[in-house]
Amino acid sequence: MLAVLVLGPSSSDPVRAPELATTPPELPQPPLAKAPQPRATTPAPRKAERATGDLLASRKLVVPVDGVHPSQLRDTFHAGRGPGRRHQAIDIMAPRGTPVLAADDGRVAKISSNRGGGLSAYLVDPSGRLVYYYAHLDGYAPGLKEGQPVRRGQLIGYVGSTGNAPESAPHLHFAVLLVTQERRWWGGEALNPYAALAGGETVASSATDEQRGGRPTR
Repeated sequence: MLAVLVLGPSSSDPVRAPELATTPPELPQPPLAKAPQPRATTPAPRKAERATGDLLASRKLVVPVDGVHPSQLRDTFHAGRGPGRRHQAIDIMAPRGTPVLAADDGRVAKISSNRGGGLSAYLVDPSGRLVYYYAHLDGYAPGLKEGQPVRRGQLIGYVGSTGNAPESAPHLHFAVLLVTQERRWWGGEALNPYAALAGGETVASSATDEQRGGRPTR
């Protein structure tokens, strides 16, 4: 066979065939669309939280200190009480010896005395789920005893400063607890009673003139 050389027009060198690309050229990619960000929304209250609030709101509470109008109350539920601790109650200021009244119908579950709350009383509402805690009392109503039924506005004690309350600032420490176990008056979930009391009413105390004058039974 004869070999044929192809000569360029102006050179004696043989003409080489162009090299083929081994990889295809990169094509421009379209920009990626950003996924839409979800809008921030406030989570709806859980059913349990709504039910809890409805339970307390359904009770027709009265202000548990004689002569105090709902407009005079201050919400101290979230106030700090030391590192990492909240008040989880409201304080109702009043002169020492002012009658303390049952905020709701129910019964006396426990009468106690401790270093923090001083002379205290736990009352349970008719459903057995709400416990009303009255603390820093100067004394109890004459004859008050555990198991005794009480009516809204009934005298149960007197404003004082027993326990860890400042001697110069007598007041009622009033708390509400939601209990899940029957016949328990401790260890429940603290509920803020401010709204229920602020929307409540002031009632005339059933205390006699002698009791209203402040003759506590310790």
